[in-house]
Amino acid sequence: MTLMRVDWSRAWSWVPALVLCVLLAWPLAGARGGIPAAMLEGEVPSLAPVLNKITAAVVNISVTSAAPVQQNPLLQDPFFRRFFNLPDTLPRARPRMSAGSGVIVDARRGYVLTNNHVIENATDIAVTLKDRRQFKAKLIGRDPETDIAMLKIDASNLTALTMGDSDRLRVGDFVLAIGNPFGLGQTVTSGIVSALGRSGLNIEGYEDFIQTDASINPGNSGGGLINLRGELIGINTAIVAPAGGNVGIGFAVPVNMARSVMDQLVSFGEIRRGRLGVAIQDVTPDLAEALGLDRPIGAVITNVEAGSSAQKAGLRQGDVIVKVDDDPIEGASDLRNKIGLEPVGETVAIEIYRDGRRRTVRAEVAQIRVQKAAAGAVSPMLDGAVLSDIDRSAPQYGRVDGVAVASVKRGSPAWRHGLRDGDIVVAINRGKIRSLAEATAALSESGSSVTLNILRGNSMLYVVIR
Repeated sequence: MTLMRVDWSRAWSWVPALVLCVLLAWPLAGARGGIPAAMLEGEVPSLAPVLNKITAAVVNISVTSAAPVQQNPLLQDPFFRRFFNLPDTLPRARPRMSAGSGVIVDARRGYVLTNNHVIENATDIAVTLKDRRQFKAKLIGRDPETDIAMLKIDASNLTALTMGDSDRLRVGDFVLAIGNPFGLGQTVTSGIVSALGRSGLNIEGYEDFIQTDASINPGNSGGGLINLRGELIGINTAIVAPAGGNVGIGFAVPVNMARSVMDQLVSFGEIRRGRLGVAIQDVTPDLAEALGLDRPIGAVITNVEAGSSAQKAGLRQGDVIVKVDDDPIEGASDLRNKIGLEPVGETVAIEIYRDGRRRTVRAEVAQIRVQKAAAGAVSPMLDGAVLSDIDRSAPQYGRVDGVAVASVKRGSPAWRHGLRDGDIVVAINRGKIRSLAEATAALSESGSSVTLNILRGNSMLYVVIR
């Protein structure tokens, strides 16, 4: 490399001539709409070449679902209806249309990734390609905890996006968001990666969001967040919208998380979450000082289950987990995300901080085993629903008393009465429920009608079944 020194006494002599050239060129630029002549003659910088290769892989998703009928709970009481001589037939749910986006990730098999909340409660799903071909989609599986769902369409000549590596993203990387905002049709916006590893938003159970200022609006959900190589690096999921529209704070599920979910959905049709058998919490500044850590980092173990893989690996209460397979663990949510999405049976290397020293142990990822019961066995009105205790890995564990709706068969009596996967039943016939045993006992004594108090997301609702 050659270094050059500038002679500023000579350089300043060019200033008058330069100013004159600019003044003479100004009218010419104005006559051409303010565009420099060089721009008009040469190629304009554009993202079009990248988009030409990838936009065909982003699809529009139309969903038909049953809209719940809003009515006074008294109208669902058979005694009330009989007293006022009201007909026994309750109003039927009306079909409701909604729209979202998706990304083709396997052209040969017709696999499409989208958000779970886009297709949740769907009775019919249609996928429309950029070339306006439309196909009925089959639901392969979904995971409410990561808000990822997988569809399949039977179509030829598809274009798929190459999956990138979201672990290599940096704050400041340029990104493109492609989707179907407000049902307008395919739309492209651009921005940068604003932050990484966002959690604590209480949008999903497993949170490790990419934050971006690329405009994301309602309808963009399920669309692709793409880098300038044309690689998929995230699935657009949520926005912070105090005014109801984009304010430059959008979130996407990292593609590495989506890929691990997809692999399990393809293999098993469901997510088989891994566990170590430990209770954990974030390392606070006070804990870091007490434990001799330089800064508050990692997840501290507060309890180890007897007979668990953690105990077999030699983990103890008070150990601070700082790495899993060379991936840094910043806090409890990092560890839960990492272990929860590891294949069951995989052996992971866990780096811990104990007694002022770092050491590494190896532990096998065990499968989460939760006691389950078919609700239809004790109440035919709930046939098709499977109830379970709230698992230790669930966000509601330790914060909510109740039982989880582990699954609901589409079209079953429980489905028609409004139960959905992920619901938490906190009361049955006004009696609080704390365990699966209490739930089955309450259902067996219910008689001809059942009133369920349900926590769904952050909302409480009543479901009256008879």
